[in-house]
Amino acid sequence: MSLQAPPPSPGPVPVGSGLDPFDGILLLSFGGPEAPEDVLPFLENVTRGRGVPHERLAEVARHYLDRGGRSPINDHNRRLLDALRAELDSRGLSLPLYWGNRNWHPLLPAALRGAHASGARRVLVVLTSAYSGYSGCRQYREDLAAALLELSADGIRLEVDKVRPYFNHPSVAAAVTGAVAEAVAGVPPGTRLVFVTHSLPEVAARTSGPDGGAYLAQHRDLAVAVAAGLGDGPVPDWDLVFCSRSGPPEQPWLEPDIEDHLRDLAAAGVPGVVVVPLGFVSDHMEVVHDLDVAAAATARGLGLGFLRAATPGTSPAFVAGLVDLALERAAQARGEPAPSPAVGRLGPVPAVCPAGCCPNPRGPRPAACGADPAGPS
Repeated sequence: MSLQAPPPSPGPVPVGSGLDPFDGILLLSFGGPEAPEDVLPFLENVTRGRGVPHERLAEVARHYLDRGGRSPINDHNRRLLDALRAELDSRGLSLPLYWGNRNWHPLLPAALRGAHASGARRVLVVLTSAYSGYSGCRQYREDLAAALLELSADGIRLEVDKVRPYFNHPSVAAAVTGAVAEAVAGVPPGTRLVFVTHSLPEVAARTSGPDGGAYLAQHRDLAVAVAAGLGDGPVPDWDLVFCSRSGPPEQPWLEPDIEDHLRDLAAAGVPGVVVVPLGFVSDHMEVVHDLDVAAAATARGLGLGFLRAATPGTSPAFVAGLVDLALERAAQARGEPAPSPAVGRLGPVPAVCPAGCCPNPRGPRPAACGADPAGPS
């Protein structure tokens, strides 16, 4: 493959009035256990109401317990907070940073209480999820709404907003493209790119985004941009596959699973793969177990070359892009024109989710940061 440098970041959004009207930034993530005794309570939080069989919970629990009962995601978020603090400081932006999780400590309601106690009244939320979809966007918005209602019952008033889904922000695309370019340098001819993201129930994929189908469309659009950005020669062959299915067996989920796909590629004579965790911004459990352990073992058994590209993590381009997104949203909140750069053909996703976007499969719930009339703004 002929390589060229990844597309450059467009540079920071002009500071103007900085991050006004926001007086704090909250990093909102999924959360993960940090000790063996946390594992099952964490998994029960994640899967509550979803009908996930106990056998599947026990299987996933073993993945954590084999690593000492500790997920890598919280440590990643600590590093990301440090990187964001450094990037904000380098731009003269002194807003405090907060951190909350949906499923494990530090939990979101406590994080918002802490923000309010330290003086914050209008907080901008940055998700560690880049795509549209129920699990990747609306469920976080529902949790924000529930937390705000909980705080309101105690007389605590707080406003929240969020940055847009950022899968195709140029800095994010540059971080992914750079990691893939590094991984494919020197691989044998015929090596195939395999982009991987979290599987979803088919119905959730169909209803993602305001018009449906956004989850798959967004991943494919970024995959096209990344593959095209790798060089001036032919675009390498690539596939989009899935990992981490967790639902009941009778429920259709997105396929093919990565391990099944590796078997098909080996049978077709493909010599090796570069696996790209396109749907993940950091090395959490779906990456370090489902890809680095399970998929890598399947590839070894097939005699298939296997190399995994890095996630964006705390790469300078990714961190700068998150701050650019915060500045973009702040300018929009002030009613000022703000560029919303995007790679690919889909264009930027609005920060304010339209009414009915990515519906909850178990019925409607209030959701913050959207146009739904029942949800807090």
